[in-house]
Amino acid sequence: MGRLRSLLLPLSLLLLVAADHAAVHAAEEFTYNGFGGANLSLDGMSTVAPNGLLVLSNGTSQMAGHAFHPTPVRLRDVPGGAVRSFSAAFVFAIVSNFTVLSDNGMAFVVAPSTRLSTFNAGQYLGVLNVTDNGNDGNRVLFVELDTMLNPEFQDMNSNHVGVNVNSMRSLQNHSAGYYDDATGVFNNLSLISRQPMQVWVDYDGATTRLDVAMAPMGVPRPRKPLISALVNLSSVGADTTAYVGLSAATGVIFTRHYVLGWSFAMGGGAAAPALDASRLPKLPRFGPKPRSKVLEIVLPIATAAFVLALLVGVFLVVRRRVRYAEVREDWEVEFGPHRFSYKELYHATRGFKNKQLLGTGGFGRVYKGVLPKSNLEIAVKRVSHDSKQGMKEFIAEVVSIGHLRHRNLVQLLGYCRRKGELLLVYDYMPNGSLDKYLHDKTKQVLDWEQRFQIIKGVASGLLYLHEDWEQVVIHRDIKASNVLLDADMNGRLGDFGLARLYDHGVDPQTTHVVGTMGYLAPELVRTGKATPVTDVFAFGVFVLEVTCGRRPLGCIAPDDQNVLLDWVQEHERKGAALDTVDARLCGKYDADEARLAIRLGLMCAHPLPDARPGMRQVVQYLDGDAPMPEVAPTYVSYTTLALMQNDGFDSFAMSFPSTVSSSVSPVSGAFSAVSGLSGGR
Repeated sequence: MGRLRSLLLPLSLLLLVAADHAAVHAAEEFTYNGFGGANLSLDGMSTVAPNGLLVLSNGTSQMAGHAFHPTPVRLRDVPGGAVRSFSAAFVFAIVSNFTVLSDNGMAFVVAPSTRLSTFNAGQYLGVLNVTDNGNDGNRVLFVELDTMLNPEFQDMNSNHVGVNVNSMRSLQNHSAGYYDDATGVFNNLSLISRQPMQVWVDYDGATTRLDVAMAPMGVPRPRKPLISALVNLSSVGADTTAYVGLSAATGVIFTRHYVLGWSFAMGGGAAAPALDASRLPKLPRFGPKPRSKVLEIVLPIATAAFVLALLVGVFLVVRRRVRYAEVREDWEVEFGPHRFSYKELYHATRGFKNKQLLGTGGFGRVYKGVLPKSNLEIAVKRVSHDSKQGMKEFIAEVVSIGHLRHRNLVQLLGYCRRKGELLLVYDYMPNGSLDKYLHDKTKQVLDWEQRFQIIKGVASGLLYLHEDWEQVVIHRDIKASNVLLDADMNGRLGDFGLARLYDHGVDPQTTHVVGTMGYLAPELVRTGKATPVTDVFAFGVFVLEVTCGRRPLGCIAPDDQNVLLDWVQEHERKGAALDTVDARLCGKYDADEARLAIRLGLMCAHPLPDARPGMRQVVQYLDGDAPMPEVAPTYVSYTTLALMQNDGFDSFAMSFPSTVSSSVSPVSGAFSAVSGLSGGR
């Protein structure tokens, strides 16, 4: 009897091991050609129809359904080890009331448990929910068949396949479809076509590569997968086991998710058993479907809201186009970054509000602005331009002048054209124009050191324009109102609206006479030819204006001269030049510098062009690098010279304080001197 027991014990152990092996094998490979009599773990909406069709969802709104194989598979040989290879295949169909619109999709799932969310999990496909999305503790892998575009998950479209680990944001995705084996051409498939389609999911544990393929039912598996991605599954499943299943979820559109067949295999080299198409259950006939009550209410409201939003959108687009409309021609492409958009300037000046207004002149207004991207403070001059003649040439010169770089020049940054307007964009000068400090009694009095530094700064800027830049630039409108003061009270010559440029060594052409009366050289009125020496004449008048604090034209005293040059010249002849220095300085000035400024002003504004120095000599005199020569005497007053001209100079002199040009072309006139690229009003 004892011997019999000793023989039966090993035999029972052998049978137990064999039974256990059979159970493991059964758990690691299964095939469902239809689900009639299948022992699945179902929850939520999931059910098996009488014909063996697995119904993951039945159209109930905002619900989920799951179907899991009842026993777990051995995902790893040891805890923390590598995930073993596995293979799955299933046939599905998604049926919506609309062929172009569906609700949420479905997924193949590998999870540590069969207990997944079943309520209000629509956009999460019944796998995750709003609280655990993206959490590594989910330990779930799923291949999604997504029929909705969710921007928060960075979905590519509303008809795609994706590989996901612990998150609704796919590691890799692709539009639904397959590659033809014969031609290699990609064929699109609609996940909501109501037609059965087959999906294959294969994971290679050795290479950690996961391949996903799909094709219409009856088409062999494509050789080229739809997705082939390296996937880290270290955080998937429980320690050694996991459950495999299928999940689907619904929203507000009446949609049903069906599974016709499913097979699975676990282990290296194993492929999911092929499904037998002849044994798969049939899909129900798709006749008229009961309309969702929610949809019947929501759809008309959504349609009305969409139409209203569309009309509002069209109105806003049209209004924006009108508001920001510009004039652009093909030839302006070459000017590149010097062209500002009207929209950019509109926002920079807060819509050209009056609060941003810096000044007003005869040809337009100047506004303060701040460029939104760079926070650069700018001044924007809006001037009219009705003439197209010469516009291309003028813009070309504006852009060329925009290349000027000097510490004593106001930077012209660019331009914009809109309808009948031209907008010129400059650097913003916070302390306003110099003429306000010279002639506005409410402003602070500039001391002599500041005045002399401003004179030297403008001289340095003019030397750069005349001789040191790649072309000769003639400013043609040098005056105190066009000299702006930066934050440190340095003088910067601005307003290049009348400037003209030409190559070194080339004789400038005769043009219309432009500029401001009192600063025009006598020969300019006669010949109409602006040259560097006509700029020197205007600079001489400017030097005397800064030194004496008096305008070039106007009644100085009841019995005194009407022209500043004559008045200073008369005091110079009497040896009383310092009597012309601005009385508001109260005698607090450097006498030698003041004499130098007066003599230099008279020399630069000499009626004979050949008697005037060049700007390089002027800078040397001001810096003390060269001695100041004697000024060639003149015995004819400037008033007399004006009366001798036959171009109407005298009528302009009588119209003081004039800032108009003696003759203005259609284009040039639009850019005549308008002070105000600054903070002063």
